[in-house]
Amino acid sequence: MIDQAHALRKMAHRGGAVGPRIMAVTSGKGGVGKTNVSVNLSLALIEQGFRVLLVDVDLGMANADIVLGISPSYNLGHVLAGSKLVSEVLVDGPNGLKVLAGGTGLYELANLSVPRLDAFVRALDELNDFDFILLDTGAGIHRNVISFALAATEVLVVTTPEPTAITDAYGLIKVVLQQNPQTPIHLIVNMAHSPQEAELAASKLATVVRQFLGRDIRYAGYILYDQHVVSSVSEQRPVLLAYPSSLTSRAIRRIGQGLAGAAKQEGPAENGIQRFFNRIYRFLRV
Repeated sequence: MIDQAHALRKMAHRGGAVGPRIMAVTSGKGGVGKTNVSVNLSLALIEQGFRVLLVDVDLGMANADIVLGISPSYNLGHVLAGSKLVSEVLVDGPNGLKVLAGGTGLYELANLSVPRLDAFVRALDELNDFDFILLDTGAGIHRNVISFALAATEVLVVTTPEPTAITDAYGLIKVVLQQNPQTPIHLIVNMAHSPQEAELAASKLATVVRQFLGRDIRYAGYILYDQHVVSSVSEQRPVLLAYPSSLTSRAIRRIGQGLAGAAKQEGPAENGIQRFFNRIYRFLRV
């Protein structure tokens, strides 16, 4: 796996590179474990040798810092204001994970002039050194959630087998694919009571998406209900570190290996960070 990480980096720094894979981790409704997946998947990718940045863009209920047991003092708003450099805003998480708090600074992007946006994007150029950037978004089909999903290179939808969660996940996927039918979408079924329950839920959702939207989504895997997750949140330690042999930790590692092995999506000529922030700027100004 380490060799795979080195190969990805070599590709990213070759001419015509598109930069890091930017994954928006999102869900149709709250309470499905999206942030836990974001945090622990980031750590699972680091275990494989990748360089990973986790960006908390859940503007309504940002809590990745709680799961990680860290307290960011600054966010992107400070970079926009010119009071901090990007390197001063990044926070060190466990095992080499880097964390960036989005905060209300992401809304302020909509008020930037084009010259200021260009200067801001140039200031973020160092973020292209990462292999993966995971965006822990909000839940639902709010404008900011959809904007992040459309700006990312791929979308990871987290759901549970509950009918309401599946219905809301479909609603989210529908909005994203209506805006951009080419968006690669991966599905994780969380808190399942058995592999069969998870696979049935994933199959039903994939069938509906194919039937009514004419697109395919990729089943990235399942995570069984695990009391260790509850304990790890109370301890403010990611379950992958607090209980590395737990069902959840093993499942997330499998999912991380599958995602890392998936074909890297081809992007436009501009680098990943430029593409991402230019698109966010455009979406938020609409």
